[in-house]
Amino acid sequence: MKRIMTVLLVSTLLYAQNGKTLFEKYCISCHTPFIPMSKLKENFLEYNNTLLKLKAPTLNQLSYRLKQRIGNPRGDEDMHRMEVTAFMSDYVRNPNKDKSVCLEEIIKHFKTMPSLKGKVKEEELEEIGTYLYDFDKKVLQEKSVQYENFDTALQKAKLNHKIVMIKAMSERCHFCLKMDSEVLIDKEVIKAIEKDFIPVSIDVSVHILPLGLKAQLTPSFIFVDENAKIIMNVPGAWNKQDFISLLKEAKNKSKDKR
Repeated sequence: MKRIMTVLLVSTLLYAQNGKTLFEKYCISCHTPFIPMSKLKENFLEYNNTLLKLKAPTLNQLSYRLKQRIGNPRGDEDMHRMEVTAFMSDYVRNPNKDKSVCLEEIIKHFKTMPSLKGKVKEEELEEIGTYLYDFDKKVLQEKSVQYENFDTALQKAKLNHKIVMIKAMSERCHFCLKMDSEVLIDKEVIKAIEKDFIPVSIDVSVHILPLGLKAQLTPSFIFVDENAKIIMNVPGAWNKQDFISLLKEAKNKSKDKR
């Protein structure tokens, strides 16, 4: 019996088609999985898609836009996933640019996709929808800044003479998500943070900030030196270059306090 169960388990694993596999089967010929948002903006806004010459929106673009535009992004996540998947399933069967969730300056570069009606099973579309829904969050976890909890960050700051950078955020904050997907995933920004800072992310809708700190807006970036002294508390979302300048300012002010 044990051997039979093992064979069945191996067979299931071998023949199971998850969302990623199905995406690669049906979609990857046109939809590139991931390109950083900053690069995509450059491609479309400055180079009219001549830089990347994309055939269709990237998967991270679609994942982000669908969750912002379809259903209720502030409601129950499982219900929202169903809403997004239902929209996606209908769209690939009956594609129409007028229904697109992409911005006009983006969608104008693409032809209307061919219909997949009769080519993809309903259960396959559900798996692709789940993969699509979770894709941008998964990418952020893998490619973005890696955060510590505050106590660990402060210990590391003392040991390595670095600055603790607290990102005060909220899961439902549009500009927090924008910072995460466009700036805090950029390689140059990550390099600058890793060199001089220990990053901490705190959802202020759930947790209290340490050291009696307050954040009037989300996101806010609070810089704390190795002795737990506040260097700067700056609210707002930033573009890449302005955020790098903010990091430099925090570093310089830290030196002045020594």
